[in-house]
Amino acid sequence: MLGICRGRRKFLAASLTLLCIPAITWLYLFAGSFEDGKPVSLSPLESQPHSPRYTASSQRERESLEVRVREVEEENRALRRQLSLAQGRAPAHRRGNHSKTYSMEEGTGDSENLRAGIVAGNSSECGQQPVVEKCETIHVAIVCAGYNASRDVVTLVKSVLFHRRNPLHFHLIADSIAEQILATLFQTWMVPAVRVDFYNADELKSEVSWIPNKHYSGIYGLMKLVLTKTLPPNLERVIVLDTDITFATDIAELWAVFHKFKGQQVLGLVENQSDWYLGNLWKNHRPWPALGRGYNTGVILLLLDKLRKMKWEQMWRLTAERELMGMLSTSLADQDIFNAVIKQNPFLVHKLPCFWNVQLSDHTRSEQCYRDVSDLKLQKQLSELDEDDLCYEFRRERFTVHRTHLYFLHYEYEPASDHTDVTLVAQLSMDRLQMLEAICKHWEGPISLALYLSDAEAQQFLRYAQGSEVLMSRHNVAYHIVYKEGQFYPVNLLRNVAMKHVGTPYMFLSDIDFLPMYGLYEYLRKSVIQLDLANTKKAMIVPAFETLRYRLSFPKSKAELLSMLDMGTLFTFRYHVWTKGHAPTNFAKWRTATTPYRVEWEADFEPYVVVRRDCPEYDRRFVGFGWNKVAHIMELDAQEYEFIVLPNAYMIHMPHAPSFDITKFRSNKQYRICLKTLKEEFQQDMSRRYGFAALKYLTAENNS
Repeated sequence: MLGICRGRRKFLAASLTLLCIPAITWLYLFAGSFEDGKPVSLSPLESQPHSPRYTASSQRERESLEVRVREVEEENRALRRQLSLAQGRAPAHRRGNHSKTYSMEEGTGDSENLRAGIVAGNSSECGQQPVVEKCETIHVAIVCAGYNASRDVVTLVKSVLFHRRNPLHFHLIADSIAEQILATLFQTWMVPAVRVDFYNADELKSEVSWIPNKHYSGIYGLMKLVLTKTLPPNLERVIVLDTDITFATDIAELWAVFHKFKGQQVLGLVENQSDWYLGNLWKNHRPWPALGRGYNTGVILLLLDKLRKMKWEQMWRLTAERELMGMLSTSLADQDIFNAVIKQNPFLVHKLPCFWNVQLSDHTRSEQCYRDVSDLKLQKQLSELDEDDLCYEFRRERFTVHRTHLYFLHYEYEPASDHTDVTLVAQLSMDRLQMLEAICKHWEGPISLALYLSDAEAQQFLRYAQGSEVLMSRHNVAYHIVYKEGQFYPVNLLRNVAMKHVGTPYMFLSDIDFLPMYGLYEYLRKSVIQLDLANTKKAMIVPAFETLRYRLSFPKSKAELLSMLDMGTLFTFRYHVWTKGHAPTNFAKWRTATTPYRVEWEADFEPYVVVRRDCPEYDRRFVGFGWNKVAHIMELDAQEYEFIVLPNAYMIHMPHAPSFDITKFRSNKQYRICLKTLKEEFQQDMSRRYGFAALKYLTAENNS
């Protein structure tokens, strides 16, 4: 406590001195600038020999005065440095040794005034200016492969973006799976001042495949060794991160550490926080050579230009070859080789404070490294629209870019070789999650799902899926997360995301509330051949029914379904509230049909269909409830698709609470007005695209 008080007294004294000396100095200069009660000009022009006031005496006085000014300025600079050090130490006394002694924020507080004073004094001192310039690009390299690692990268990137102030350039060494996922994610994320470059990890395998590695990361865990060759030759420095890192501060603070490198230091690393390299974890434990506890390579600062000049490639290869003669394989992938090189060349490493890589595993000293961080919120801009438009919120949704994470869980499926494979396509939100297991039991084929979730809900879904034996046993279900943005449910955007990533020739465009009949997957594949879908424009209709009972003995055949229909256990879909939606299916004919039959399009027709993968997308202007499927079926008809009803196929809608959007549609008059406006605009667009053939849609709408 006494030490703290003494420190404060010194800080106060330095502050008062800094404030008082300039004032005294300038009083002295002001008094000394008068000759016989008249001010003496210090202008260079007036100090020339031809000036009337110019004398040898005044020249000497002037030179003496200028010397004194320089001396005072030097004293001021020394005091500023002392005050700066005092300011830097003061927070450390209050918060422990994890705080920083500089701020990345510019233009606020006393530091800005101090910098202005230094510039005005023609000083070359730069100590108070931020080490990282405001617009300097920070380069980050990450090795990423597979579905799970891609999901981890998202958390890492979000943590970096949350705190960053500088432009970012991500260099992602990725396999084909990770590149597809992350390229789509960044394209749909639309984060400003972020650039992403991909490097083919598979092309680098030959560089490190000769190294036996026991680590779970496999061959990808060795690829950080070849970054000097992989990254652009003009890139001088880069921060290298493992996928399981989460940032709790501005990454520019870590980037600034590069300026602290001295001599031949080319690697910035945090000491390993476990006893692994001490070799005392168990009997006969024999780790790779390391300096003391060794260094952890989860966070690395690489001076690439110097590493290349040092012939880093040759250095680590020779070390690895020599050590592998005795060790036979690596246990911790690249980390073992980095440590072996550092053991031989300790001058290469700049030791980072432990809080730059807090290692949260068993038997570590990570509790010493926690630090507080400040909050920073990022804002997203939407397209400019007329805010006076009563349907502004609807129109804005159409142009909103939703962050999208493809293949949130592991996906593995090869379509059938006979080119008849069909993927079930659907979309859902968190309140329909309970339908997933039932659908998986009814449909054994591939499924493509778009889930509309918040970040928190995505984690809840992950836990739900990982706890489900049914879902975890299915690797042919693709889960694509579309993150929430805006006030409406973007139903058609979700359908388009799910459709776009179908890998089979055909799609069954369904909804999450429907259970397909048992065996529908195989039946559809046979129908694809029977109706020659590969060479014709056909949309095969799966008749839709519904039950009002939450507990239903699902019919195992058409005959059983007809019996339940007659008993009132089942109904044709929306028979009570929206007959027009499915009436053209002609359920009376379907009861006795044994062969497929064609039906004509009618107004408001919205059946569930099986189509080729190249069919038109859904129109994004329709969000929430109303006309989202109707518009799509109209477009299929405009493109001259034939609608063919399958005689032995059916699906049943299961009961659920009304959605939030249908409640708004029923209760909000403006909602219904805007939907009508969007319908009219869609029909006008249809007329422009399809000409005279589209007039029937306007006529049908007027007559309906």
